[in-house]
Amino acid sequence: MNREHAQRRLVEDLQGFGICDARVLAAMEAVPREVFVPAEVRHAAYEDRALPIEEGQTISQPYMVALMTEQLALIGDETVLEIGTGSGYQAAILSRLARRVISIERIPALSESARRVLDELGYRNVECHIGDGSLGWPEDAPYEAIIVTAGAPSVPQNLYDQLTDGGRLVIPVGTEQPLVLQRIEKLADGPRITDVCECTFVPLIGEAGWGSKFDEG
Repeated sequence: MNREHAQRRLVEDLQGFGICDARVLAAMEAVPREVFVPAEVRHAAYEDRALPIEEGQTISQPYMVALMTEQLALIGDETVLEIGTGSGYQAAILSRLARRVISIERIPALSESARRVLDELGYRNVECHIGDGSLGWPEDAPYEAIIVTAGAPSVPQNLYDQLTDGGRLVIPVGTEQPLVLQRIEKLADGPRITDVCECTFVPLIGEAGWGSKFDEG
């Protein structure tokens, strides 16, 4: 099966699972997932499942990438903060939907590898940084949208604080698997929290990953 056919089939599957944002679907069809995974699993690049990457990490299943991206409700002029660069695949999707993407990764080798792939593909609006993603990236705050690709026991307050008014934070939350994917909107009268679905993610490791408590008010 050629890549174009596999990408179209993936988009059809995503539509069947309920993904309906046309811009998200177009980004999922345009980004070549196989270049973000090791050679030995490229045959499975367009299957809807997580795959292993370097440093004992994984690339999320396409449905979860599309779902989390759709929950950000991007229109194209946003600055998005991504916590957990990983392979760079999620950043590539975001780069097609937002004005600017800032991606934080705690593992230097992953950040450097993702940067190389993103550069080779021409995604110039993605900035990769190495650091403790649980603390966000205050230097460029506030952000219209923040996406966290690892599970936290609660929503780190500092990530919420780095949102613009009306901003959206999408994050897996919970102390045991399965986690709950949550969408938090920063409103004038406080956070609006929506439980989206159950999910499975690696833990968010960092100073605010397992200790910062979030007042749901």
